[in-house]
Amino acid sequence: MGGITKGYLIRRIGIFFLTIWIAASLIWLIPRLAPGDPVAAMVSRMIRSAGYVENSEKIIEGWKERFGLNDPLPVQYVRYMGNLVTLDFGYSLAYFPTKVSDIIGMALPWTMGLLLIAVTITFFLGNFLGALMVWSKTPRLIKYIIPVGMIFTSIPSILAAIFLLYIFAFLLNWFPMIGSYKLGLTPGFNAAFIGSVIQYGTLPALSIVLVSFGYWTLGMRGMMITVEGEDYMQLARAKGLSPFYVLYRYMVRNAILPQVTAFAITLGTLVSGQILVEYIFSYQGMGTVIFNAITTQDFPVIQGTSFILIVMTALAVLIIDLLYPLIDPRISYERG
Repeated sequence: MGGITKGYLIRRIGIFFLTIWIAASLIWLIPRLAPGDPVAAMVSRMIRSAGYVENSEKIIEGWKERFGLNDPLPVQYVRYMGNLVTLDFGYSLAYFPTKVSDIIGMALPWTMGLLLIAVTITFFLGNFLGALMVWSKTPRLIKYIIPVGMIFTSIPSILAAIFLLYIFAFLLNWFPMIGSYKLGLTPGFNAAFIGSVIQYGTLPALSIVLVSFGYWTLGMRGMMITVEGEDYMQLARAKGLSPFYVLYRYMVRNAILPQVTAFAITLGTLVSGQILVEYIFSYQGMGTVIFNAITTQDFPVIQGTSFILIVMTALAVLIIDLLYPLIDPRISYERG
């Protein structure tokens, strides 16, 4: 790969796996520092729903033995790290005997689809508007309208979700209130199902876009102002190049690199904001799974979902880092 040495590639992949190991260790440790007993909490929920559970203490001890919670912490940690290699996250405490991998397998495609659509729209929309705010040929009215539209950036995604839900689902009835697709449809690659998924996913995606695009707009505006004063910009104008060509070829292309870096890094923060959005819309993605796992103290599900999301973010950063020489030929990791 041009611009990347073998040594750098090995070091970068090593850092990738080191990041995952540290993150996985924290995922394992943090829930165990939290107060409460997940098995006892599960039995308590059973008692509240059924009124009485016979031999509850024996059930608690039996389940702790079944899940290895009575073992010393070092033994639990070694077993946990060994299982991660094969992506074996064990069984859900709240939905036993369902495997965590099965829960993730059902929820991950929904989150990936929603996240990729929302992030892509946010990235291109925010950078486009940021470029327009600096470009000298942009009409003055548009330059006034863009900052007004950024007021949504100051509100949490959950409030944006409630606002959109009330206006477009409750009052106008343009979109469904909750769900991922229309009940009764068979999932598959057919027009009816795909259209239903788009209809049900529009408001959750829009909730994320509204509160996120402003950051990209401000970031791109700042980079464009920096590029505006460079010598090659004066040369491009002196050569008589068209304003649009100067905007795309000279300004946007040189200003976009830090935004690409932020694109990979912010995947994790967008997922955290997406958790409550999915819960509000009862969207069957990873956000809803994580929220339910936290409320039920379902350690295996919390660990499994968090691990998958961290791997996704770390992998995105790694890919962007390796693609830098292709994005900007001036960047090279080769030693001189």
